[in-house]
Amino acid sequence: MRETSKRHLSKGKTIGLVPTMGALHEGHLSLIKRAKSENDIIVASIFVNPIQFGQSEDLDKYPRDMDGDMAKLKGEGVDILFMPEVKAIYPEGFSTYITVKDLSDKLCGAFRPGHFTGVATVVCKLFNIIVPTRAYFGQKDFQQTAVIKRMAEDLNMDIELIICPTIRESDGLAMSSRNAYLNPDERNAATVIYKALKTSSELIKSGNTNPAGIKKHMHDMLTAEPLISEIQYAGVYNIDTLDELNEFNKQNLLAIAVKIGNTRLIDNMPVEF
Repeated sequence: MRETSKRHLSKGKTIGLVPTMGALHEGHLSLIKRAKSENDIIVASIFVNPIQFGQSEDLDKYPRDMDGDMAKLKGEGVDILFMPEVKAIYPEGFSTYITVKDLSDKLCGAFRPGHFTGVATVVCKLFNIIVPTRAYFGQKDFQQTAVIKRMAEDLNMDIELIICPTIRESDGLAMSSRNAYLNPDERNAATVIYKALKTSSELIKSGNTNPAGIKKHMHDMLTAEPLISEIQYAGVYNIDTLDELNEFNKQNLLAIAVKIGNTRLIDNMPVEF
C-alpha cells in the first residue's frame, strides 16, 4: 500500500481516502462519490479495528460482508481497496497509542472508555501508511470527526479532512452498519431519534426555549418510546468542545445516543441561529 501511494504521489496525483469498517451502505458510498469528484486516486480501507471495541461490545458480531463490499466499491470505481489483517496493523509488541484528551472523554467516550484512543490510533496509522491528500468522514460520527481533526491539527498532519453530511433513510434514520441488528419493531422505533432531533431543531429556531427545555423535550420523546432500553445522552452541546450548553451559541450541536434492545445508536444535528 505504501509503495503504491508513493508511486501515485510521485506523479503528482492526489489520493482520497475513505476509511471504513465495512458493511458498506449508501452513507459510505456518498463519501466515495465526494472523494472521486476531488481526487485522482481513490483508496477505500476496510478494517474492523479491534482496539476501539470494549470487552462487552460487538467486535465478533460486527456485520461483515466482504463480497458485497467489494462489489459496491468496484461499482463506485474505487481504485484501491486496502484491507489489512489485524496482525499487520498491530504486530506483536505493539505498544503505541494516541489519546486526544478531553474530547475523547465526553458524550460517547463516557460510555465507551478507550474507544476514541482506538479510533485515533488506527486513523493515524492509516494516514501514515496511505499518505492521502484528503480523507473523508461522515457527520453522523460527529465526535469521531472532532477527535480526528484535533489529532491532525495537533500532530501537524498534512491532510485535508472533509466532513460530509449524514445520509438518512427515507424516514430520517441515519444510515449505520449497526442498523442491521434491529428487528422490524426496533427499526420502526429507531425513527424517534431523528424525530427528536428535528423537532428540537425547530423549537430552537422558533426562539421560544432554552437548552434545558430542549433537553427535556428530547428526553420526553425518547422515554415515550418503550423499545428504547437506555438513554445515554440527549441534549445541546458546544460544537467545538462538546460540553453541554446552558445557553445557546451561534452554532449548537444536538446529539443523542440510545440503546434500542441491545443495539446502540447515535445521531446528531448541528443547529445555527
